[in-house]
Amino acid sequence: MINILMIEDDPEFAELLSEYLSQFDIKVTNYEDPFLGLSAGVKKFDLVILDLTLPGMDGLEVCEELVRKYDIPVIISSARSDINDKVQSFELGAYDYLPKPYDPKEMYARIMAILNRVNKGEGKGSAVNASKSDFEIKGDTIYYKGEALSLTPAEFEVLSLLVKNQGITQSREQIINSSATMSIDSQGKSLDVIISKIRSKLGDNKRIQAVRGVGYKLV
Repeated sequence: MINILMIEDDPEFAELLSEYLSQFDIKVTNYEDPFLGLSAGVKKFDLVILDLTLPGMDGLEVCEELVRKYDIPVIISSARSDINDKVQSFELGAYDYLPKPYDPKEMYARIMAILNRVNKGEGKGSAVNASKSDFEIKGDTIYYKGEALSLTPAEFEVLSLLVKNQGITQSREQIINSSATMSIDSQGKSLDVIISKIRSKLGDNKRIQAVRGVGYKLV
């Protein structure tokens, strides 16, 4: 059984997600109070689903404490769509950011993708081990083969998601939903154009592969 800690102050939302995930042998334990969640024995859980708007303590603070103290995978589940919240979440070490509302099927897919990656020994935290990848994320910068890439906010969001899920296909919907800037990018770039720009900056068209009818993956 997979044990998930959820810190979410909307009990109806938490119950709905919990009921859906239970069919996959996933047990969700929710705390509406972030202080109670942090004192619930975090080490016994496999992953945390974390809201950002919480009573008494901002979710970003909770995320920082979870990653720093317990080095546990965190998925942000929030209605807050500010790009600064997304960027800061990843800077703090969150594995993923899923904007509300979303289909529980997508949350399940992201949970399994993250746990599969962790179980394969890729480790936890916001940086991908350089011994296993040519990419490394440090704060709001992505390094490729040791060199910092000059990326627009939309390019950073897209490549960051692909790096964190290296080898796992990300649907077009997942990529677009994970980005707060893509739809309002100053040049109106589509996802395909953004991917093309990233490939150009990598100097390698083969690192990001298109999966016909689905999306893209980083290989």
